[in-house]
Amino acid sequence: METNNYYGALQKPLNSGFNAKSTSGEIIKGIDLTGKIAIVTGGHTGIGLETTKTLSNAGVTVIVAARDLAKAEKNLSGIANVELESLDFMNPESIDAFALKFLSSKRPLHLLINNAGIMWVPLRRDHRGYESQLVTNYLGQFQLTSRLFPALKKANGARVLNVSSYGHQMAPFNFDDPNFMHRDYDTLQGYGQSKTACNLFALELDNRAKEFNIRAYSLHPGSVLGTDLGREEPIELFKQMGTHDQDGNLKLEVAALLKTIPQGTATTIWCATSPMLDNIGGVYCEDADVAELDLGNIEHRFDDPSTIRGVQPYSLDHDNAKRLWDLSERMTGITFDI
Repeated sequence: METNNYYGALQKPLNSGFNAKSTSGEIIKGIDLTGKIAIVTGGHTGIGLETTKTLSNAGVTVIVAARDLAKAEKNLSGIANVELESLDFMNPESIDAFALKFLSSKRPLHLLINNAGIMWVPLRRDHRGYESQLVTNYLGQFQLTSRLFPALKKANGARVLNVSSYGHQMAPFNFDDPNFMHRDYDTLQGYGQSKTACNLFALELDNRAKEFNIRAYSLHPGSVLGTDLGREEPIELFKQMGTHDQDGNLKLEVAALLKTIPQGTATTIWCATSPMLDNIGGVYCEDADVAELDLGNIEHRFDDPSTIRGVQPYSLDHDNAKRLWDLSERMTGITFDI
């Protein structure tokens, strides 16, 4: 029996009983998580906010890590069991400070939900010269997870969730030029490789950390209506994808097929809580189940969200996963020695 998901060995749907229309409320129904502690990056907006609400309602103490504290404080108003802390993935010192403060509380960490992300942004770099989507969507979560690893071990039963995307299908990880120093910048290539990195990280983290009863997963929330992920995207890109008309308006027939925010949060909550995953890790999930391996047998159309599914083998590759881990240590200056 396979014990890891290298090359997609475990990448088969489990018939969870849920589907693309299932909501986070349906997933969490009957589950009591009183006493558990979770960290949710970007847990104050979109599916991150819905994740915070759902876990809070189940009794979890949720530490929300946010860059915009004013916006977060407003959005989190009235939600019980929430602690708000400052975290900016574009600032490595901010990550270390956040982690150190949590570790100083001596509490275990049962759930680390790496939810924060950006997309469709113009070329931006942090002070190290690293491209912003790679930093925010991946390198930040690698650094944060490594710093919080002692608290994850202390939980004696923790899960790490990397909120990835179907967007990983847009690009494998470019080991030769991850920061677009020698090639023209393409925002979707940058996004795609950052999400491929999320998948590879979950794959390798799970294999290394499972002996400490820590399991890791990556997931695609689905095509979700009402988030602000695409706030910087040029409208021409939407038109080219076939989702918007010539006036820049979302087509009604496409809007009708998109997930609501509670539906988009369902897979996060399923990965965080499902007993079906107790002995399985390193898998990429979608629609509240383990996703199908995409071997070129799925026709993808952006104007039909039901076809935006599956996981690419290159994002579950053994050699890519280990190579990325080594590169991440060098880029962050961190030895993540499990």
